[in-house]
Amino acid sequence: QVRLVESGGGLVQTGGSLRLSCAASGRALHLYTVGWFRQAPGTEREILATIGWWRGSTTYADSVKGRFFISRDLAKDTVYLQMDSLRPEDTGVYYCATAIGGSTNYTNWGPGTQITVSS
Repeated sequence: QVRLVESGGGLVQTGGSLRLSCAASGRALHLYTVGWFRQAPGTEREILATIGWWRGSTTYADSVKGRFFISRDLAKDTVYLQMDSLRPEDTGVYYCATAIGGSTNYTNWGPGTQITVSS
């Protein structure tokens, strides 16, 4: 089973940038599709971006398209989320998760990292 740990969260002003990391251990990350999710207080968890296991193809939610960029370093078994032009509505807990192969069933989750965007 793959284990995930997110890092890179914190407090940032509107318009600022952050880069999140999702470090995997236990199994090679290239076997998985990896997604980044966000949960704001009082809301359901939403998927923001994914990177596919085979060719590294990416998808983005409309709310972050053009501002957030997902990438991976398979040599480091790490997936990144570069977040630019941050807005107060981007505040929340950010999680990475894996789905085996091309599945959309995310079964392994990290503990999450808090991001707060001040206005």
